[in-house]
Parts: sequence; C-alpha cells; structure tokens
Amino acid sequence: MGGGRSETSALSGTGGGRGMTTTHNSQRPNACCFCWCCCCSCSWNEEERRRRRRRRRISQDTKMETIPNCEAWNPAGRNVFREFLRTEYSEENMLFWLACEDLKQETNKSAVEEKARSIYEDYISILSPKEVSLDARVREVINRKIQDPTPHVFEDAQLQIYTLMHRDSYPRFLSSSIYKSLIHGGSRTSSES
Repeated sequence: MGGGRSETSALSGTGGGRGMTTTHNSQRPNACCFCWCCCCSCSWNEEERRRRRRRRRISQDTKMETIPNCEAWNPAGRNVFREFLRTEYSEENMLFWLACEDLKQETNKSAVEEKARSIYEDYISILSPKEVSLDARVREVINRKIQDPTPHVFEDAQLQIYTLMHRDSYPRFLSSSIYKSLIHGGSRTSSES
C-alpha cells in the first residue's frame, strides 16, 4: 500500500460514515471498523488503549471493568465476530450478551419478567444446550434476583461473559483466518478507491 498508511488505517476507510481525521497525510476513522464492540482495543488505536489502561488503574478497587455502551458497537464487526464465535462453538456468549442488552431496554414489568425468564432458560439454566459459563457466585446472585427480575438482573453475568469474550475469544479472533480475510479483502477495496 502506498502513502505510508498502515494496513489497518487504510482498511478503516470503510467505516460507514464515521468521522475521519487526517494524521501524517493519511485518513483514519475515529473508531475502529472491525472491532466487535467498538471498544477500540485494536492494536492500531494506541491512544484509546492508553486511556483504557488509565481508567483501569483509576478503578482498580472495582472487581471488573464496566461494559461499554452497546450503542457504540459496530454491527458489521459484531456480525463477523459472531461468525468467528460460531466456529469456536461459543456463539451463545454473544447471543446472551445481546439478549441482556435487549432486556435492559425494556420498561414494561411483565415483558421484563418474560424476557428474563426466557434468557434464564436459554443461557443460565444447566439444562440449556446454550448455557454460558458462569461462576457459582454469579449463578447464585441470578437465582436470587430472578424471583423478582429487573432489566439489570443479568448484569453481573453479562459483564463476566463480556470479559470472557474480550480477554479470550477476541484475541483469538484477531489472529483468525476470518479476521485476516476481512483485513485483506478490505485493504484491496480501500486501495482500489
């Protein structure tokens, strides 16, 4: 590729309407196009990674990181990551996370109860074929809270599954053939334009 642009920044030109900034005679989007959650943990976004490290140091007293705002997620990147999870037989983690996000938007009490019970049966119950991997403490909390569910009944479980995907599945995704073919396909497209 010409012009001194990195492969990723050239790729990111497919950002679907995201704001662009000019850096060293190249354009880069403000957010990552292929990151499954747009937390911008991609290796090219060093500034965001430094900011996140600072935030972690500040919040070391808390047990876990907070979940990024789902509205910042890139649907195309999320779908490619989901495809990868399917190949690893762990797609249920993404499906659970998305179901929890959907539940958080619900305001009707009877709908909350119905969706919460459905999520429990689909992803928490030990009888479910799509059961997500949760520790005993989180399961115990859910079993107590499910008696009178709120839109945030699965928040601890959702955070645990997000953390699992972020620390385990996502790094493997970045070195997967699915991601590499996405990068190579995107670099051809952006170099042709």
